[in-house]
Parts: sequence; C-alpha cells; structure tokens
Amino acid sequence: MPQSQLPLNETLLKDLELTSSDIQDFVKLLFDFQKKNQSQPDECQGYCQGDIYKWLRAYNGIHGYVSLLICIFGTIANILNIMVLTRKEMAKAPINNILKWLAVADMFVMLEYIPYTTYQYIYMRPGEKDLSYSWAVYLLIHMHFTQILHTISIGLTVTLAVWRYVAIRHPNGNCANFLLAHSREAILFPFIISPILCLPTYFVFKVRETLEVDTREHEAMYHVYFDTDSILFRFNFWIHSVIIKLIPCFILTVISLVLMHVLCEASRRRLKLKDYDNPTKYAIQLNLNETKSRRPPRCDRRNDRTTLLLVAVLILFLVTEFPQGLLGLLSGMLEKCFFAHCYPPFGELMDLLALINAAVGFVLYGLMSKQFRTTFRSLFFKRHFGSSEMTRLTRVTTTCV
Repeated sequence: MPQSQLPLNETLLKDLELTSSDIQDFVKLLFDFQKKNQSQPDECQGYCQGDIYKWLRAYNGIHGYVSLLICIFGTIANILNIMVLTRKEMAKAPINNILKWLAVADMFVMLEYIPYTTYQYIYMRPGEKDLSYSWAVYLLIHMHFTQILHTISIGLTVTLAVWRYVAIRHPNGNCANFLLAHSREAILFPFIISPILCLPTYFVFKVRETLEVDTREHEAMYHVYFDTDSILFRFNFWIHSVIIKLIPCFILTVISLVLMHVLCEASRRRLKLKDYDNPTKYAIQLNLNETKSRRPPRCDRRNDRTTLLLVAVLILFLVTEFPQGLLGLLSGMLEKCFFAHCYPPFGELMDLLALINAAVGFVLYGLMSKQFRTTFRSLFFKRHFGSSEMTRLTRVTTTCV
C-alpha cells in the first residue's frame, strides 16, 4: 500500500517496532475476517416476518404524534381526576384514594414521556440517531423512571381489585376491618415494593462508550448497552414478565370474573324482586306500597355501578398489560432471535397501549360514576349547580366511587 494512502506516525511505528508491511498484513487479515463473517448465514434470518410487522413499522412512523396527543390529553385528564378525587365528599372512600394515587402515577408517566416522544419521534428524522452522552443518560433515566412508575400503577390496580373483592365478599369480616384500618399502608406498599422489583434492571442496562474509527478525530459515541447473553439479562426478563406482568394479570383475571359473577347475581336478584313491569301479578299478591318496598335499595344499585366501573378498569388493564407480559416471557424463553427481531417492532405499540390505559380513567369515571360527575360539576360549574344534589351525595358513606 503506498505511503500516501496510509499516513502514519513514523515515530510511533519506530517505537512499536512496526513496519509498513506489518500494517498491510494486519489490514489484509482484517478484511478477510470481515468478509468471512459477512458470508456466514444469519441464524435469525426469516424470524418474525409478515404483514403484521409491516403494519407495525408503518405505525411507528406516526407514533410520535399519536403518543404526544394522548400524553397531553392524559395529563390534563389525570389532573382533573386528582382534583375531583381529593374533594372532601370523595376522599371519604378508601377506593377513591387508591384511584387518586393511581392517577398521580399515570400523570407522571405521561409528563415524562412528552419530552421523550417529542425529541425521539418528532424532532429527529426517521433513521437519525442521537449518540451523545446526555441523550444516552436521559434514555437510561427514562427507562428506569417509567418502569418504576408503571409497576406502581400495576400494584395500585391489584390493590384496588383486592379491596373491592373483600368489600363485596366479606364486607363485615376481619379482613375488611383490617384493610380499612390500614388503608394508607396498602396504598404506600406499591410505592415501596416497585423500586425493589425493578432492581435487576439497574444492573442490566448501562451507558457504554464506543469510538468512531472512520474519522481522524475518533469521535466518541454513547448508547444504552445490555449484554443479551448474560444470566442477569434473562433473569430480568423473567422478573419483568412473570412477577410484574403475568402474575398480576392472573390475579386480576380471577377477581374480575368474581366481580362479574357478583354483578350477574345482583341482576338476577333484582329481576326477582322487581316485577313492576307486570302490575297485574302484584295487584293480586301485594298492595302498591309493598310493591314499591321491594325495589332494591339505592345503595345496592350504587354499589353495583361501582363494581361495574372497577371491572371496566381491570379489563382495560388486562388488555394493555397481558401482551407486554407475554412478549417479555417469550423473550426470556426464545432469547436472542426473538428479542432482536420480534420484540422491537412491538415496542411503540406496547407504549401506546400503556398510555391509553393511563389516559382513559377520566372518561371511564365520567361515564360510569354519577357521584364523580356530580362532584366534577360542583367543582367547575358552581354557579349552575344546585346544592341539593351535592348535599344528598355528601351523606353517602359507602365505598362507592
């Protein structure tokens, strides 16, 4: 190789006792090694291909704008949730306190996601990468922060489901009395246990520096690095998918089925008690006053609406969390190829489902809870809201939403 094509520091070569022929031999061996590696077939070739992956990659192009709109709406909605649920007439119920802290966790998830999606998907062009140290550190913080808060949301949702199950199945038992006496500790527990469950993640992912050898300046590049072959990496996937995702999904599935069974029983009981649609039958058996007395108590109907609302919250949680747990489990079982080729295309879709789950609480509460709507109107439309309805609702001391 001519010396003009490969400028070298002659003093350095002399100190290392290297000649130009040694450099040429090394370059030749390097090219042969690269050519040999390129000629080997990819062991993951053909993994995870099809129309669904084409659709996922097409969606990834608009994910930034969609997620930004959801985050803005969800942040405002959760702030409204917190304002309503902290009102005196709402804060009496322990379930409302759980929903309030669930809204707080979801709000911080969305607030943190806004700068991430704005820079990653909107500011940067498709295919562009920011390899600066500051962005790598931010990605690492973003990863840990969102995972901890999301785990807190999962824990609060499980607490919510268990609380409602105990209130329905054992309303006067020792367990219900224990939960009422330790409601603050039950809410605090997910905030304590979540950072501990996420502990393996702190050691799996780290910022790594690499050098760009194609430039004379040898520019340093930084990225979030993880060793896919390490035992800790696979162990973290099992913790994340099984303990944090699938086990809560299993618990919530069982409790949701129990709550729906309770709703069906209550519906059948009401059908037996109220036969107002057949007045001839009750004209023979009962007088008018007795017929009215057989109408189910108002609190029972309100409890049923509360249970239906919580079932809707749990089902939405299962729809968004179970696919994430399943993908994590498959990544832990199938390891290298599945994680490298199948898991990344679903990343943006999983983020979208999690953001939707965190944003629609306000819509669900407004559609399914009369007390929430009444409190909201009294808070923001005081001039046009009568005091009689609010006075009636403040007398409610049940665990209704």
